[in-house]
Amino acid sequence: MPAIESTLTPKLKAPPGTCDTHMHIYDPKYPKAPTAKIDAPAAPVSAYRRMCERLGIERSVVVQPSTYGKDNRCTLEAVATMGRNARCIVVVDETVSDAELDRLTRLGARGIRFFMLAGAPLPWDILETMSARVAPFGWHVQLQLDGRDLPERAAMLKRLVSTLVIDHVGKFLEPVPLDHPGFRTLQGLVDSGRTWVKLSAPYEVSKVGPPNYDDVGKLAKALAKAAPERMLWATNWPHPTPGVRVPDDAWMLDMLLDWIPDEAARNKTLVDNPAQLYGF
Repeated sequence: MPAIESTLTPKLKAPPGTCDTHMHIYDPKYPKAPTAKIDAPAAPVSAYRRMCERLGIERSVVVQPSTYGKDNRCTLEAVATMGRNARCIVVVDETVSDAELDRLTRLGARGIRFFMLAGAPLPWDILETMSARVAPFGWHVQLQLDGRDLPERAAMLKRLVSTLVIDHVGKFLEPVPLDHPGFRTLQGLVDSGRTWVKLSAPYEVSKVGPPNYDDVGKLAKALAKAAPERMLWATNWPHPTPGVRVPDDAWMLDMLLDWIPDEAARNKTLVDNPAQLYGF
C-alpha cells in the first residue's frame, strides 16, 4: 500500500530556481549492495516530483544512496528522467577511468560521495586520490561523517584538490556546543572558502527535537551568518535513516525562516549557491 502523501504547503514561498541539494531515489529493481546497512522503501521520481510541486522546488541533486554502494544505475536513471534541472552525486573508486568520469559528467554528475558512517562503500584511504581524480571534471567531494571526527581528518581535508561539501550541518551524531573542536574545525574549513555545508536533516541527530531542532539549529545559524555564500539547503527526501521521527517536508523549507531570517542570504542558500556549485 503506498504511503499517504502530505498536502501541507510551506509558509516560505520558494524563490524561482530553488534547489534541493540532497535527496535519494530508490527502486526495488536495483540490488542492495553487500555493504549496505539501510533498507529503504521504494521512492520513485514520480513521488518526489509531487513533493517538489508542493514545496516549489525547481532543481534537484540526486545523491547516490549507500544502499546501492558503487552501483549508480538508479541515480543515473533518476537524473535522466528528471531532465535538465537535475544533477547527481555518484560513488566511484580508483578503478574508474577518465573516460567514465567524462561520461558521468555529461550525464549530470558533479561530485563523488564519501559516506563515512555504517555501510560506507568507499574507504578513507582513497579520498585524497579520488579528490584529485575528479577535480579536473569540475567535481567536488561530498562528505558525510560524524562531525566530532573532523579534527582528526582536518589536515587531509585541507589538502584536497577539489572543493568539499559537508552534509547535514556536519552530522554531529551528538549535537555539540559552538566551541566544540569538531564545530570549530568545520568553521575553519568553511572559512577557507573551499568548503560548502548543507543545512539539512537536523531531525536525524537532534536531542531537542521540533519545531526548530535548536541544538542543531544553533550550529546552522552560526555557519549561515559567517558564510552565507557557501550554504546549501536540502530536504533529504525520502528520509531513509531508520528510527527517526521525520517532520513534514514543508517544514524542511520553513526551518530556514528561523535559521536564515535574512531573505537575501536565504535566497543565496536556496538558489544562487547551488546554481554555482552544480552548474545549473
